Amino acid sequence: MNLKIALLQLLPEGNLDAQFTKGKTACIKAKEMGADLALFPEMWSDGYYLPQEERAVDKLAVAADSGFIRSFGALARELQMGIGITFLEKNTPKPLNSITLFDRNGEECLHYSKVHTCDFAAEKILSSGKEFYVADLDVGRGTVKVGAMICFDREFPESARILMLKGAEVIIAPNACPMELNRLSALRTRAYENKVAIATCNYPKGQPDCNGHSTVFDGVAWLRDEPGVRDMCILEAPEEEGIYLAEIDMDMLRDYREHEVMGNKYRHPETYRILAMEEQENAVL
Repeated sequence: MNLKIALLQLLPEGNLDAQFTKGKTACIKAKEMGADLALFPEMWSDGYYLPQEERAVDKLAVAADSGFIRSFGALARELQMGIGITFLEKNTPKPLNSITLFDRNGEECLHYSKVHTCDFAAEKILSSGKEFYVADLDVGRGTVKVGAMICFDREFPESARILMLKGAEVIIAPNACPMELNRLSALRTRAYENKVAIATCNYPKGQPDCNGHSTVFDGVAWLRDEPGVRDMCILEAPEEEGIYLAEIDMDMLRDYREHEVMGNKYRHPETYRILAMEEQENAVL
């Protein structure tokens, strides 16, 4: 089975209604391209706009069961295609940076809020999520175990590691930042060390502090019957706005996960206790 993921590398339009209209049009196009799943960049509901006044940011936030979100569920059912819609989520005490994943039947199968918020920057006005989740995504020809992380989560190996330990085969990663050598290398490493595919959707050039380069790494670093290594990057979009489609060979990935040595096979978690300590004396920062 192959999983076709459309990365909706789009410029925002400035208000919620326009965001829905442009997002709907992009999802329809993605379906026409053959996508099983369409993924938006980070916080699509307001185009990753974060005013630093509490009332202003709360006014922009939308509820997880709002008409905006439910409309993408209905669209997923209409198109028979999974949709990962991202949004500034209404929440107390402060809003969340969230994604809801709908399956092809329009059913919510995953809801995740960004754990590693950028508290050194504009996201200090947000609350953080508390957990990572994995769900079965029905794509018609079978199911795929999908997890989610958002942008800065990528920089923490624990994010992808936890998702792998929970069974994720594919990680979807909405994004809003410049994708340069080091960030792309982090994504490649997360895919390599966990034997997972990672699909990242960024905003294009023209969005402040963004430059496109949405990517898909399929998680397969080598094949038993072929010499040398292979490039896990099966898609790197250019800077320009567009819908970019990648096809992940799930049979190849599953065979690789079964037979190769990365992931969970040779870990020694009994030696990792320091990772779970909330306070560490003499910590190196």
